[in-house]
Amino acid sequence: MLELLGYGFIQRAYIGGILIALCASLLGLFLVLRRLSLIGDGLAHASFGGIALGLLLDLNPIAVALGVASLASLGIHRLMERARTHGDAAIAVIFSFGMAVAITIIGWTRGFDTNLFSYLFGSILSITETELWLIGAITLLTGGFVLRFYHDLIHISFNEDLARVDGVRATRINQALVVLTALTVVAAIKAVGILLVTAMIVIPPLTALQLCTSFRSSLFTGAIAGVSSTIIGITLAYQLNLPPSGVIVLTMVGLFLISLGIDSRS
Repeated sequence: MLELLGYGFIQRAYIGGILIALCASLLGLFLVLRRLSLIGDGLAHASFGGIALGLLLDLNPIAVALGVASLASLGIHRLMERARTHGDAAIAVIFSFGMAVAITIIGWTRGFDTNLFSYLFGSILSITETELWLIGAITLLTGGFVLRFYHDLIHISFNEDLARVDGVRATRINQALVVLTALTVVAAIKAVGILLVTAMIVIPPLTALQLCTSFRSSLFTGAIAGVSSTIIGITLAYQLNLPPSGVIVLTMVGLFLISLGIDSRS
């Protein structure tokens, strides 16, 4: 383990993975409780369209994906607020739009670009220093948001109508929540890829909910589950020469199954 830390790309992978896992688990608990678990999947596929657009225009694909995912998150929120659409239906619309854009661009360019293909499965071992700073900034924003609006987020998660009556600015908080989720999703694409990004948002909070009885302990336990799965996954993947994204998610699923076993005996 210690010898791995001598490599710069491994150091960046561990730091980036830990920060991404923290963001995903912190936001994931609120999303799971609000039955918006699949928002990560919808935003990831919308980001796929942004990545394809960035490659087509010879722009930074991550920067374009950040913009597209942020707009897509606000689109999901607006559909839920204005069109009286349930969360899963709104996510499906954005999901379909993002994939349609990506497929159209792929067909237009007459091929499936190798760089575009790599975003499907992630490449956490290739995180650059610039991307690490970006992930760090997203983590600071997420942590600050959760700390500042912690009680309001709990109130909205369990009864949004009552929260509005009590004076909570639910619309603004919801908008900030989905935008931060979009930023986290784009960051997580680098770690586990578009196809597995939902796992980082959903599985650690679900694990925590099996083990904890309070909201605060669930938030803390979910973060531990996400971070430990990422560290174990990267280490095993490097030692066994396997794709890190798959091993990270398999570790998360393993911890979730263990939590189910513990919960069934309690």
